[in-house]
Amino acid sequence: MVTYKVVSKQPSLLRLFLSTLAAFFGVQTQARRQQDFQSHSPLPFIIMGVILAALLVLSLILTVNWVIAP
Repeated sequence: MVTYKVVSKQPSLLRLFLSTLAAFFGVQTQARRQQDFQSHSPLPFIIMGVILAALLVLSLILTVNWVIAP
């Protein structure tokens, strides 16, 4: 009898964050990108990208408001 072990290819939250952050700034390696594309779904990367973009915009708004505050 042959048994197969199902291995989840979902990246951990930390790896997802670091990979998305590296791609966000354009410094991701080819090997890491290939590993990311082997994931079952691009949805976690898309969600993390949207979150990072929102955090970037929010930090820019807060910085500008802090600089121009009387």
